Formats: sequence, C-alpha cells, structure tokens
Amino acid sequence: MARRAGLTTRVASNPWHAGLVKDGISEEQQRLLSSWLGPFEVISDHSWPMQDTTVLQLGTPDGGRFIVKASQTSHHVRREIAAYSRGMPGLEGRVPSLVHASTDARLLVTRFLPGILVAGSPAEHIPDTYRQAGALLARLHSPAGVSRSYMRSLAARTRAVIGKAQGLLAEDLVRRLTEEVAAVELSPVELVTSHGDYQPRNWLYDDGEVKVIDFGRADLRPWVHDLVRLTHQQFLADAALATAFQEGLGRAVTSPEEVSAWRLENLDQAVGTVVWAHSIGDESFEQQGVAMVERVLTMA
Repeated sequence: MARRAGLTTRVASNPWHAGLVKDGISEEQQRLLSSWLGPFEVISDHSWPMQDTTVLQLGTPDGGRFIVKASQTSHHVRREIAAYSRGMPGLEGRVPSLVHASTDARLLVTRFLPGILVAGSPAEHIPDTYRQAGALLARLHSPAGVSRSYMRSLAARTRAVIGKAQGLLAEDLVRRLTEEVAAVELSPVELVTSHGDYQPRNWLYDDGEVKVIDFGRADLRPWVHDLVRLTHQQFLADAALATAFQEGLGRAVTSPEEVSAWRLENLDQAVGTVVWAHSIGDESFEQQGVAMVERVLTMA
C-alpha cells in the first residue's frame, strides 16, 4: 500500500502508548505489534480508501519510525512478506527494510523510508526518475526459474475476467479480446520477482534518489508484467520517459516467449482494470480501463 497523497494526517502526538485502538486492526494484531515495538505513537494514517489493509506510520520513544501494515482478509500483506522472504539483494536503502512480520496474523512492520511520492510531484516528469526506476527494477527482477504453467493459468484467468466484462464492454471488444487470448502462444516462460504495481504512486523521491515501496502485489511473474501500467500511463504522454526507463532497465521484449507474455499481460491487466473499477464504482477509472482495452487491441 503506497503512501497516498492527501491522506497523510497526524493521528496522535501524546502520550506514548503500547496499545492501539484502530478499526481494521484486531486485538491479536495490536498485542503482537506492542510485543514487537513496545510503546509507540501513531504519526500518520496512510491507508487507502476502498482497500482492506490498514497502513500506519508509527514512532517510538527512541526515535524509531516504522510503517505497519495490517489486514484481516487481504492476501496483499502475505504477498509482501513472501517478497521479503525471497530477498531483495542490492536494494538496501532503496526499499523499506523488514523489521517484523507474521504471515498468520497478516501483519508486518518495515522501517520508514523517507521521501515524497513521485506521483503528483515534479519528479514524475523527469527522465532521470525513470532511468533510476528502471535500474531498480532490474535489480528486483531476480530469476525464479521457468514455469510451464504460468501462461496457461494467466490465459484461464483472463478468459474468466472477460466473462465478467460482459455488459461493461461492447460486444465487439469482448469478442476481440477472446480471440486475442486464444491466439497467444502459451509457451514456458521465465519468472522473476515482480513488483506487481510498478508506477510513480509506488516510488519515492528523496534528494534526487528514487526508492520503491509497496510490495503487496509482488509475485513470481514474467518481467514484462511490471511494464504494463507505465506503458499505458506515463509513457503515453512522454516518450522520453520510456526511453530513460529502458536505459535503466537494460532489456527489451525480444524473444517469442517474451512477446507472448507481453501480449497476454496487457490483455489481462486491461480487462481486469475495467472489471475491478466497475466493482468499486469508480466510473472514471473504468473508462480508463476501456481505453486501455481498445489500445491493447491495436498494439502490434
């Protein structure tokens, strides 16, 4: 869960306390948090509306600053813990460091990482931001072996989501999406540790240095997965940003297997955006998803 602009407010200042009264955090999670940190104060609430994960910035009497993520139901906290368990070599100081975690309790604590959100800041329009972000992504993408089932599973999921898009998309778009998925070669593909939501709302800018936060959607996927959102957002407006990112990343989609994965990831994320946005009643984002579907269908 990223730090959301406009949602940061001072929740408490005094006194220090070892308990926490907060909707979304269970008594069990409160007890575990207190056993890890001792007395603390809640500095800011970074939780995002319509999400079932509570995200708080905490402080301790010794000057420690931490980010806590807690959920009763979300799999995102468990995904983030799993991402840290796989390791992020070479990213020290550029990603939050894990301090405490419990998969069973869906609770984790990381050290607070200073910086401002890139999204909505001047840094969002600077090529060097994307050059650094590309280089960081290259480090994050640790090889995780070849999967013979990933593409088949993704195609099945995409077909299921297309079924849910009936009535949300024109019949012609639904038909073309179905045909496109059927035409993708479902070959074995190399997996890496992917971020899952790699874009400026999950990057920080700190005195010229780019950092990455929010690994709640991290998973083992083809590396091209992390390029989809940027391709349909920031790169559309400024080709220089795409060029800088490519320079930092140091790789391009070339092999037939990468081309197939790139195609299917785009189809899946496009139609998934429409269905998810509709489910939460976000009409503007739903229309962005429709435009994304139309754009994907015209991509070579």
